[in-house]
Amino acid sequence: MNSSAPQVSTQDPEGRTVHRPSPASRDKNVLTPMTTTHPTDVTPTKVAILGAGRGGTALLDLLHQIPAIEIIGITDCNPEAPGLQRARELRVPVVPHMTELIQNHGVQLILDVTGDPALGAILRSHARPEADVLSGSASRILWELVQHESALQAELLHAEKLAGIGSFAAGIAHDINNPLQLILGLAENLTEETDLEVIHAQAADIIAAVKRTTGICRDLTAYGRRSASHNHSLIPLNNKLDEALRIARYAVGFHDIEIVKQYAPDAAATGHPDELLHVFVNLITNAIQAMERGGTLTLRTTIEQGHVAIQVADTGCGIPPELFNEIFEPFFTTKPPGKGTGLGLYNIKHVIHQMHGTIAVTSDVGIGSTFTITLPRTAQT
Repeated sequence: MNSSAPQVSTQDPEGRTVHRPSPASRDKNVLTPMTTTHPTDVTPTKVAILGAGRGGTALLDLLHQIPAIEIIGITDCNPEAPGLQRARELRVPVVPHMTELIQNHGVQLILDVTGDPALGAILRSHARPEADVLSGSASRILWELVQHESALQAELLHAEKLAGIGSFAAGIAHDINNPLQLILGLAENLTEETDLEVIHAQAADIIAAVKRTTGICRDLTAYGRRSASHNHSLIPLNNKLDEALRIARYAVGFHDIEIVKQYAPDAAATGHPDELLHVFVNLITNAIQAMERGGTLTLRTTIEQGHVAIQVADTGCGIPPELFNEIFEPFFTTKPPGKGTGLGLYNIKHVIHQMHGTIAVTSDVGIGSTFTITLPRTAQT
């Protein structure tokens, strides 16, 4: 755990930052773990994956998200295969010997994505008779389906972004209209003003108003852009959270909302900056909308070993336990028609998963919710 104490500051509804100490009692209340539930009525199908290259890694990522599937192990003759590292991150067993994995008494389905035709004979002679085997052409079809699913995920993310931008319309119009009205008024005054000192002062006000308008446009352009680049870079998480907070103000009112920042110094992770910004904006917007009568929004970063955690916590209405397994599903929303796409949390989970991270939620009805994202601090291959 990073020994540096988190920086604690608050912001008033106008966005002004007020630094203050963080009382131990307050921290205790903020950090109290909330209850969560897990499904117990579904017996998962136990799956073994043979091959940890591109195909095996893609299958691992996809199947790991399905509650009805338990991956009991993955193996590859190449100890440096990318799927093996990904499996360790997901806490999926990495089995060094293939025969050990396919003879596992619990395995029900064996997925062969090695592309090695000679492996079929080995599977027929060593696999347990009660285990189904998917290999050859069937395995290639499954790989194509995974690729199609990945492309669909990208399209859904883009669609949700576009729909989300529509919700910013009123806030953007207000924030842009104010400086434009100021510019118009000052410009009209300048046509009649003869005092050089007054002209200079009003010109400076016009420049400042233009800069504010440009800043708004820059923020929203960056947020709405679908970057064609998939290059990951080191992202300063505290700065990215502040940027997301600034953008979220255009979408939802921050009336009677106290903002608490608990940032670990130098918190950073490797990933796609634009996509992570979208994740943060979405979580912050959801948190504010959950606090219709006001409350506290807490943004927190912590560093532990090779990972960094980002938390967005609210003191809103909370999430009923029976919805925990549904909120990350596509098109699921508790908002009224026209107020949500039902794609936000689904896309968030996908983006975080692509960054080799995890997202979890804890919540108590009437107390609030905390979404926790965990990301590796270094790039994964």
